[in-house]
Amino acid sequence: MGLDRIARAFAAARAGKRAALMPYYTLGYPDLATSERVIAAIAAAGADLIELGIPFSDPLADGPTIQRSTQVALAQGVTLRRCLELTARLRTSGVAQPLLLMGYINPILAYGVERFIADAHAAGADGFIVPDLPPEEAANGCTPWGAADGACAGLHRRCRAADLALVHLLAPTSPAERLALVSAHTAGFLYLVSVTGVTGPREALSPDLAEFVGRVRRVVRTPVAVGFGISTPAQARAVGEIADGVIVGSALIQAAGAAADAPAAAAHFVWELRAALSPRR
Repeated sequence: MGLDRIARAFAAARAGKRAALMPYYTLGYPDLATSERVIAAIAAAGADLIELGIPFSDPLADGPTIQRSTQVALAQGVTLRRCLELTARLRTSGVAQPLLLMGYINPILAYGVERFIADAHAAGADGFIVPDLPPEEAANGCTPWGAADGACAGLHRRCRAADLALVHLLAPTSPAERLALVSAHTAGFLYLVSVTGVTGPREALSPDLAEFVGRVRRVVRTPVAVGFGISTPAQARAVGEIADGVIVGSALIQAAGAAADAPAAAAHFVWELRAALSPRR
C-alpha cells in the first residue's frame, strides 16, 4: 500500500476540508504492550496517519519528553526488530491508517538497510522518517558518521521499489537551493520543522510559520505537514489552516505518561486535536 495509502489519507482529509492529523508515539513507552494499545486507541480516535517512534540512544532531533520515552523503552530491551513485530501486530489487529516508522539511521544500518526495507514492508509499514539522513546521503550512501561509502546507497531507489515513502525534513532556515533539493527527494509528504531546535511543546507558534509554509507551497507538489512544538488543539487548528498535515508528538506522550490509563488519555487528546481541525471555510 505504502505511497498510495499515504496519498489517500491526505486526499480524504482534503476532501473533508481539513488538515490531516498525524500523531507521533514512541514504541515501547511505557512498555511495548501499553504502546500497542495506545496506537490502537489513537487510530480509533481519529488519527489520519501515525508516526511510530523507534527508540534510539541519541535522538538528536528530539527534546526531553521524547528522549525520556526512548530511554524508558530502551531500558526494557525494545529493539528495531521488536518495533517491526509490533507494527505487524497493529496491522493484523485492524489498524488501517498509514504507519510511518520514525527513527535514526544508526539502528537501520546495524539492522541492514535492505533487510530493514523488506521487513518493514512485510510488517505493513508505509514509509520512514529519518531525521539524521539528509537526501544527499540517502541517494549516494552513508555510514553512521556521515561519510559516503555506499552503506545505504540508493535508499530512495530501494524505497520506491518497495512502494515505501522516504520522508525528509526541512528546517525554516533552509535557503531556496535546499528547499528545491529536499522537496525533489521527499516522498509521501514533506515534513516542515516549525522552529529551529528540538521537538517539544512551545507556548506559541513561530510568527514566521505562515510565511515559511507559503514559501514551501510555492515550490512543492507533495503534501506539506508541520511538526515540532505543536501541543494544543488551538495550535493544531492554526497550523491546520495553512498546512496539509499537523504532527503532534511530545504533548501526546506527556498526556499518556501522566495518566493511569495511557490509551484512554491518548485517545482523548487525539480526539481533541481532531475536533480542532474542523473543516476550513
